[in-house]
Amino acid sequence: QVTLWLKKIYVDVPVPEYEVNERTVDILHEVMEHSEERDKDVTLLIEDMKDRATKYEAEAEYWKGILGESLGLSEGSLSQEATKDLSDLVQSAVELEVEDTSLTSFYSAINYMTSELYKTKSKNEEMELKLKTLTKKLTSALMMEKHLEEDIKKLKQSQEGEKAKAEIRSKNLKFLEDKSKDLKIRIKEAEDELVARGLDQSLTHEALMQSSE
Repeated sequence: QVTLWLKKIYVDVPVPEYEVNERTVDILHEVMEHSEERDKDVTLLIEDMKDRATKYEAEAEYWKGILGESLGLSEGSLSQEATKDLSDLVQSAVELEVEDTSLTSFYSAINYMTSELYKTKSKNEEMELKLKTLTKKLTSALMMEKHLEEDIKKLKQSQEGEKAKAEIRSKNLKFLEDKSKDLKIRIKEAEDELVARGLDQSLTHEALMQSSE
């Protein structure tokens, strides 16, 4: 089945080579079924259109005969203006999708289209209002985002400045602590040296501090 279908598709052109196995044959068979089903649908559609065309032609001939016999009208007997008006009438009927060319059908179709136009216009106005509202909200949000970015930038700069100041204060504190320790050591060494030379213990720095307290 697949081989015959491929030959039918390619007609006089050689069928391209492909690996013949269970999987490829199954895939081609599925494609073949879809293709044949589509061809059937297209054929039915074409037949339906042909049938409608035949009916329309028959109806046109019928009304042409009626107009010719009853009113003595034919396509050649109409004036250029009348032919144009008739053509406009037909085109309007087609565009409005009316069943016939009676005034009732035209008015009904025009009223329906007018109603749809108002609905569409109202919907467009509603969408336009929503768009304006969303645009306003979006603009406000973008401005807020910009302000936040600026505030964050300023905060980071401020934090960096405070961090630098804190580092300087920390270094100064370390320097003072080290200097204080150094002075204490030097005072202790000087006192020890003075005591070794016979200095009265009551005159040492520690003794003087206790006495002061």
